[in-house]
Amino acid sequence: MRQAAILWHVSLLVPQGQKAIALGGVGLVRVVPIVLCSLVAGVVADAFDRRRVLFATNSVMLLISGTLALLTFTGLHSVFTVYALAALSAAAGTFDNPARNSFFPSLVPREHLPNAISLNSILFQAASVVGPMIAGLVIAATNVGVVYVIDAASFAVLIGSLLSMRDLPLHAGAGRGAVTVRAAWEGIAFVFGRPLIRGSMLLDFVATFFASATALLPLFAQDILHVGAHGYGVLASASAVGAVLTSIFMVDAIERIRQRGRVLITAAACYGLVTVAFGLSRVFWLSFACLFAAGAADMVSTVLRNVIRQLATPDEMRGRMTSVNMIFFMGGPQLGELEAGLVAQAWGPVFSVASGGLACVLAVLWIAWQTPSLAKYTL
Repeated sequence: MRQAAILWHVSLLVPQGQKAIALGGVGLVRVVPIVLCSLVAGVVADAFDRRRVLFATNSVMLLISGTLALLTFTGLHSVFTVYALAALSAAAGTFDNPARNSFFPSLVPREHLPNAISLNSILFQAASVVGPMIAGLVIAATNVGVVYVIDAASFAVLIGSLLSMRDLPLHAGAGRGAVTVRAAWEGIAFVFGRPLIRGSMLLDFVATFFASATALLPLFAQDILHVGAHGYGVLASASAVGAVLTSIFMVDAIERIRQRGRVLITAAACYGLVTVAFGLSRVFWLSFACLFAAGAADMVSTVLRNVIRQLATPDEMRGRMTSVNMIFFMGGPQLGELEAGLVAQAWGPVFSVASGGLACVLAVLWIAWQTPSLAKYTL
């Protein structure tokens, strides 16, 4: 909800002719803390109790959402304040993600991990469906500030869930409290020394960098499809709807997929193709269908990438592996939003999205050619 609200909020705070570049700026302010903090965040996740790290990060994000709500209700008119709080939220998320992703596999037996990843994806994507949809409806009925209040309340639920956990096993290395350059370098060397993991991360980056239409959705809703805030909420949730339905299928199918590398590359290429179709569409429900298909393809790719990386990484290295991966999978969308905004400002949103989808397809084919172990990866 917060991500959808911030994009809509920014679109309201700037003049019409500056909306595209302003929306791209959201991606820029988010990616800076990711680049600066990600490697340190991975070391923190491997050196400290991951549950406590998650408690701290979610508490910070609750305060950020509460601050956004307070400032909005008191008449916030500065887009730079929204940028600053979006950057702080991204910084907190940078520390949250390695701890959360490396914490999850330690709770599940290894033989059930592929299915558990699919089930976890259902929960995540279900929230991604409901969040933007409710955000659009709430914005239309009230204002952006109410969305921030609801988001803050959701973090209170998360914190309560963490407090309810008892007798959890500590991972190897927990409690050493050492955040060193050497530990960070070990994570980098581990990732780039394994072509399979490195290739899956590059695939993630190029897909989200070139084929991210999310930042420009307010422009498509307002100026191209003319569907307003309600339509924006529906479009913002379309990809997540496709992802949820696909993740339900993946829970049962993941064990039967043998040629996982080929399926992964095919899904990533399809993601780029349907992004091209979305950029060229002028019909609301066709645009929804394209975003739905993009979410479905992305979910297949996401589950397979996560399975590959989690099974190939020892527990004591998972936080650092995730932090390096975060530069790819979080940096890609944020830089992609900036790239999309710049191209849209110069040549329009249609050209930006369609050309980005085509570039995604070409990049996926190049990675498949350069990383044979990824294309040949089997169960």
